[in-house]
Amino acid sequence: MNQLTRSQIRDLMEQVLKNQGKVLPDDDAADLREIGFRSLDFSELALRVEDETGEELNFDAPGLRRIATVGDVLDFLLQLQQQ
Repeated sequence: MNQLTRSQIRDLMEQVLKNQGKVLPDDDAADLREIGFRSLDFSELALRVEDETGEELNFDAPGLRRIATVGDVLDFLLQLQQQ
């Protein structure tokens, strides 16, 4: 399995936002609501990670509810790759 680094996932997240005319801040503590990153954006990012790794990510809704910042998204997707 080809695992992505935190930096590579951040680059994919930046692409998702850029396609909508939004900017990913440098600060991992940035609030997702403030930058306009929604659940549909997370789904698109997860699909991109799956495409890059060639592996399906398995996650549940309760885990997603704890995600509030850019760093939370990156940590969550890194952790999913290790399962």
